[in-house]
Parts: sequence; structure tokens; C-alpha cells
Amino acid sequence: MASAMKFMCLVGLVVLVSILGLQNVDAAGECGKSSPDNVAMKMIPCAEAAQDENAPVSAACCTQVRQIGHNPSCLCAVMLSNTAKSSGIKPEIAITIPKRCNIANRPIGYKCGGQL
Repeated sequence: MASAMKFMCLVGLVVLVSILGLQNVDAAGECGKSSPDNVAMKMIPCAEAAQDENAPVSAACCTQVRQIGHNPSCLCAVMLSNTAKSSGIKPEIAITIPKRCNIANRPIGYKCGGQL
């Protein structure tokens, strides 16, 4: 749980910047105009599940993963972002969350942009 709090504190530092960036998502990068680091802030409910594959995945986490997962390349970029990594997220575990949420259109196995 301490890791989740660390993640929340880290993410809180960029809240003001990201709120503006998340409002207009058009074509720019994997996540539109928002950077994967900014979008990673929406994944706060997934912090524990992204560090421990045996941790339960909350409904709030699954909701965010479904929303971001409409664009699988964005979801991969978020899971591999500097924000996620610096908060203790383990990409090899984070990539299992879509499956644990029973999301059909998801990165398969441990392949995410060829980086895992």
C-alpha cells in the first residue's frame, strides 16, 4: 500500500498540467495530444495490481484500463512510461491487468509494443 501512496504523490505533482492535456486527445502520439506519462495518472487505481500479479484488480482500475485500452498502443505506452516505472510499477505485471479485467481487445501475453 505504501507503493500506491508513493505513486499517488508522484502523480499528484503533474496533475495540473495533465488535466489540461487530457481534455483534447487528437492524433499526435500513442495517446493523442497527451503524453503517456500524463495519461498514467489515470491509472492510480491500478497501482497495487501493477506491482503484484496476485493482488485483486479493482473495478476502478478496470474502468480506466478499458477507457485507455480503446487504443492498445496508448495503453502499452502508459504501462511503459517513466511515470509508471518511477512509481514502482512492474511492466511485466502491469501488462497482465487487461487480461485480469477480462478485456477482449488487449495486448496479448507479455508483448506490448515489442518492448516486453
